[in-house]
Amino acid sequence: MTKSKIFIVDDHPLVREWLTTLIDQTTDLVVCDGAEDAQGALKGIARSSPDLAIIDLSLRGESGIDLIRTIGEKYPKVAMVVLSMHDERAYAERSIRAGARGYIMKSESTKKVVDAIHEVLQGNVYLSKELTELFAQKFISGSGSDASPISQLSDREIEVFRLIGQGYETREISETLKVNIKTVQTYCTRIKEKLNLSSGAELLREALRWNDLNVR
Repeated sequence: MTKSKIFIVDDHPLVREWLTTLIDQTTDLVVCDGAEDAQGALKGIARSSPDLAIIDLSLRGESGIDLIRTIGEKYPKVAMVVLSMHDERAYAERSIRAGARGYIMKSESTKKVVDAIHEVLQGNVYLSKELTELFAQKFISGSGSDASPISQLSDREIEVFRLIGQGYETREISETLKVNIKTVQTYCTRIKEKLNLSSGAELLREALRWNDLNVR
């Protein structure tokens, strides 16, 4: 039997080891390589030509959403599944729009992780039952996307918002996202406008609250 090759992108070695053990125990799957960041992922995918990449959204130096887009542009034959600690209601739709074919949270069972891989390899989209129902309701109502204020943020703005909620200072956000400090400040201004926040203190408080609600 020819095994489907899986590439793992996660900045935690223990997660990569756990996934490798889980996947290699499956008769039709094998882990071909892995990486801890976006740069390593792109080099590794070019080298190993996987059938599917499992991607965490919280990576060093670049957001997983940006990496999904880049992989989709450079390696369109590589299917992608997001495995993340972030609540699917906050990030799944953005991930699918960027090019992923599945989204599963790290709190789910190992069986569901394997199910998601198989489903996407068969050409389908994998989402939880709850999220599938939510998308169906949006389609039926014609609302298109989430009406919450957070949904108004661009992918880069929500990445800045997430980092603020994790306690990052402006300089640290600048270094993490590889943009200058003025650009980060511009993002912060836009976020405050979109969320109707009047000060940096309100922005920090809202980001901390949102992060607590959406990271499990």
